[in-house]
Amino acid sequence: MGEWKRTVTKQSHDVDREQDVKVSDRSLKSHHGDDSPKPSITITKNGPYIVRGEVRIVEDAIVPSDDGTHMQYNRIREFTTQPGRPVALCRCGGSANPPFCDGTHVKIGFDGTEVASREPYDDRAQLYEGPVVSMGDDNRCAFARMCHQNGSEAWTLTENATDERDVSAAIAGAWNCPTGRLVSFNDKDGSPYEQNFPPTIVLLEDVQEGYSAPIFVMGHITLISADGTEYENRNRYALCRCGASQNLPFCDAMHINVQYRDNSPAWDGQLGELDPNFSYKPRP
Repeated sequence: MGEWKRTVTKQSHDVDREQDVKVSDRSLKSHHGDDSPKPSITITKNGPYIVRGEVRIVEDAIVPSDDGTHMQYNRIREFTTQPGRPVALCRCGGSANPPFCDGTHVKIGFDGTEVASREPYDDRAQLYEGPVVSMGDDNRCAFARMCHQNGSEAWTLTENATDERDVSAAIAGAWNCPTGRLVSFNDKDGSPYEQNFPPTIVLLEDVQEGYSAPIFVMGHITLISADGTEYENRNRYALCRCGASQNLPFCDAMHINVQYRDNSPAWDGQLGELDPNFSYKPRP
């Protein structure tokens, strides 16, 4: 591991929107049209997540790839919402109508106090350096296992890979991580490898483990605390929806410990098809 110092210029693999990006002191300024609300998620005190703006809400299964070299996301279904109207998503884990809130948080006295660090990613992450790419790691894990690649994992691949196949696997293992824990960087110019996601909320179902996983938020959707302040703007993060995380509002894989499972058709064997939003063979 090395000292965390990176300077970033925008490259073709960066997010395709107007930004001011600087990794060692990161600020991400996204500009949306004035005719619609900026995509956002507001955390309510001891209550649901309120989603505003043009945001798709879909459901994906986490399954092994056909060749067994990595995990992948399969699209199961998309939820229909009313354009222009906020959507309330359950975060206590008790709703009888998941992923939507039905007021159960009041009945069970849900304590949704936010305790996660609000320090920027760069201040929390460790840097793993390699001959072609380096990788940041802030230790926020949802146990999605996207970091497992080609019989290895993103850390080893990052530190050792020199050929195109393994470097690509190192990048894929980072940029498909739903929590944003891992971020790969180009060693030549320090630019981050990120996919260009449309603002989307993905309800994850971990079929291999047998439990419902977190809310994967992608596409730079603004996250607003119950106290009104904004969290750091990021392309990927994972919110808890089982209600048991010790790092609220973010997922810490407690859904496995509490055996959280919703009413997804995944549990009836409907695993969908490969979600086209994700790439598993990026070009370094």
